[in-house]
Amino acid sequence: MSLYQKYRPSQWAEVKGNTEVVETLVSMIGNRETCPHAFLLHGPTGCGKTTLGRIIAGELGCRGSDFVEVDSADFRGIDTVRDIRRNAQYSAMEGECRVWLIDEVHKMTNDAQNALLKILEDTPEHVYFILATTEPNKLLSTIRGRCSQFQVKPLSDQQMTRLLKVIALKEDKPVAPEVLEQIVMDSLGHPRNAIQILEQVLNVNPEKQLAMAKRTAAEQSQSIELCRALMNKSGWKAVNEILKGMTDQEPESVRRAVLGYAQAVLLKSDNPLAGLILEQFREPFYDCGFPGLTLACYLVVKN
Repeated sequence: MSLYQKYRPSQWAEVKGNTEVVETLVSMIGNRETCPHAFLLHGPTGCGKTTLGRIIAGELGCRGSDFVEVDSADFRGIDTVRDIRRNAQYSAMEGECRVWLIDEVHKMTNDAQNALLKILEDTPEHVYFILATTEPNKLLSTIRGRCSQFQVKPLSDQQMTRLLKVIALKEDKPVAPEVLEQIVMDSLGHPRNAIQILEQVLNVNPEKQLAMAKRTAAEQSQSIELCRALMNKSGWKAVNEILKGMTDQEPESVRRAVLGYAQAVLLKSDNPLAGLILEQFREPFYDCGFPGLTLACYLVVKN
């Protein structure tokens, strides 16, 4: 079992960060008479949306086959929603309710979203929906309006450092402070990324851990590779090659990754380039998309 699976929270007390979100969810679910039947969890990739969704389902009393996860990246059409609507008629078989956790819900087609809206408007008492997305702006406003919305934020550097220290201690394997600092910076506040890097680091000799942390982060995320290229002023040719391999990624997610990386650098030292990157990447790419990301990178490199 991977460390990420081994240390993945399964109850509220194990969740790190997002304290206000957790407290609100605990309060909501504690009062079933007023508890909403649709939750929308949004935030960057790897910061715990699906984990929170699973905990919500468990706290609602959903068990076994009554809990269904749907990845809209693969099942995004209207037939998927029709199947959900058909099965939602049936009572729970193993627990108190039925729950559908729909991940990457923004990737559903427009027809599928309209079909989903219908069941959100008339949800059976025994059914709950948990929608997770990195791009809530791509959802129909009417769907967002039907959900209780929660922004799931990345962990702070302090929270991430504590988490990694606890895992390393439980695994009984030492990690040098500078290695932890590198992992925290490269993980961009996303616990999944950080734990995956840590797992690779723990499997090598201490003198090789820092190099392994840097290499694993670069292999794991093209966003990290882009961040480093911008910070190192690698030139437009190098940045251009990285961007060509990222055309299938959400520009807004990449923007947030670059912002987080540049912020970490700037907080460590007076770095004018990090400030320039923050300036060029401060506006969302919701409207301009990948061309906006490309232009921001170009302006940083050519400045």
